[in-house]
Amino acid sequence: MSDLPRRAVTRSAKLATLPLGFAGRTALGVGKRTFGKPAEAVAVEIQQRTAEQLFKVLGELKGGAMKLGQMLSIFEAALPPEIAGPYRATLTRLQEAAPPLPAATVHQVLANALGEDWRDRFQEFDDTPAAAASIGQVHRGVWEDGRAVAVKVQYPGAGKALLSDFNQLSRLAKLFAVLMPGLDVKSMLAELRERVAEELDYTVEAESQRIVHEAYADDPDFSIPAVVAQAGDVLVTEWMDGVPLSKIITDGDQEERDHAALLYCRFLLSGPRRCGLLHGDPHPGNFRVLDDGRLGVMDFGAVDRIAPEFQYRMGRLLRIGTMAGIDEIEDALRREDFIREGVTIDAEALHAFLAPITEPFVTDTFKFTREWLRDMAARVTDLRPTNVVRQLNLPPEYVIVHRVLSAGTGVLCQLECEIPARAESLRWISGFADDPDTPDAPDAADEDRLDDDELAG
Repeated sequence: MSDLPRRAVTRSAKLATLPLGFAGRTALGVGKRTFGKPAEAVAVEIQQRTAEQLFKVLGELKGGAMKLGQMLSIFEAALPPEIAGPYRATLTRLQEAAPPLPAATVHQVLANALGEDWRDRFQEFDDTPAAAASIGQVHRGVWEDGRAVAVKVQYPGAGKALLSDFNQLSRLAKLFAVLMPGLDVKSMLAELRERVAEELDYTVEAESQRIVHEAYADDPDFSIPAVVAQAGDVLVTEWMDGVPLSKIITDGDQEERDHAALLYCRFLLSGPRRCGLLHGDPHPGNFRVLDDGRLGVMDFGAVDRIAPEFQYRMGRLLRIGTMAGIDEIEDALRREDFIREGVTIDAEALHAFLAPITEPFVTDTFKFTREWLRDMAARVTDLRPTNVVRQLNLPPEYVIVHRVLSAGTGVLCQLECEIPARAESLRWISGFADDPDTPDAPDAADEDRLDDDELAG
């Protein structure tokens, strides 16, 4: 592979192999059933082969397509066990690696960003990529001051490729339903389309990482690599060793899983309060468990900026959802536009739907399991007209929050962990720990009076 495929016709042709391949496998399945092979066995075989082809093509295309592949891989925990097993190795590989760009292309990107004398900035530079991300790949090097560094190089043409990817993938929603029946792929694509566009700007990512690095400096639980340099389509940060969270998922013992899960949960919950930023891409490839037990966090291209007033509103909504009566829950959801004006809803059905979903925030400790996630996924993706979730709206403010909550919960269930999620929520989510009689959230003017010490909590 000589470059990121840029021309729409090239990428469209690759994506077109997906439905064609699926149609061929389905026809083959019909033939096998005709000759007596059990229908369930044929269905599983079709899903396995579809997954293999799907993630192979997504990985080769990189860009928006690979980004979607990474998102889908998080939902692996919700798949039935007889299907999830064969997927796991393929999905983990997608999270950690993809076909690399040739060295000559990488060198040209570095020259465009850092100047023709870019090699003078490094004592060493490894042409073989150490990892691949959705719109770039990472190389290991030694900076001019002797620090080991990670050099993130954006794929040439990534921006031009994204729009074509999303337009094509939106037409393939039915294919993705093979992996997650009922998943609203089009809504996910619309959200990803906007956020991935932000990730193209490494200036924004560098600034976000600097903010988080400063907020968590000398923290006993977390390590955020410092930004060393940024220019154009290149971002240089300190190198971070450690065991990938995906490795803990597949090989970790229960103690390792619980420890990693607690820190993972703590980081995602504490970000908005400590620095006003929510890490928006919580797939396992962005996390490492260091030798000293801390959790290392990488990739700040996708973040959500959470104002103090919105933090309070989210916390208050969570508190009401876990502790209040049916009428109060409905009123709170209407205030936040989860139930739009004019929409009627069955309050009893709403309460029955929310009760198991909010369970992690009610009990002292909660066991996150694949079985529990599959049950929750079935509730959300049940498309029958009687399913109350069909009447709920997702307000724009909550899109990234919902993504992080959903994907983060998926990772916790992959870890099969037991952690005190409620205690962490009480500690970090403003409004959730407040007394029910606390006055309404601060208004915009109050935000200016919240200094750094108050935000750090």
